[in-house]
Amino acid sequence: MDLGGCVRPTLDGAVLVDIEVQPGASRQGVVGFNPWRNRISVAVSAQAVQGRANRAVLAVLQAQLGCTANETTIVTGHTSRQKTVRLESVPMVDLVHRLTKVLEAVEA
Repeated sequence: MDLGGCVRPTLDGAVLVDIEVQPGASRQGVVGFNPWRNRISVAVSAQAVQGRANRAVLAVLQAQLGCTANETTIVTGHTSRQKTVRLESVPMVDLVHRLTKVLEAVEA
């Protein structure tokens, strides 16, 4: 699985990850990779009302990728299902490895 297009470094050492969100889902977590949109699919049970889904997305990514709340922020797509999340203090190689492990577990 090639995640190179949806995971990219920034000049200051952070990593940007393109995701698509499925709010109001029956389960929460990273649920796959959409090769057509080149985005990681993240399902959350929270509805997209008053930022609840955005907070849930960050919580899911923090839990599954081993990041802290201070290291994760949504930089684009606050009112869209397609978002870009910034992860700080995580080297890109480590992040790609963690994402690959999570996605392999989902597909198994």
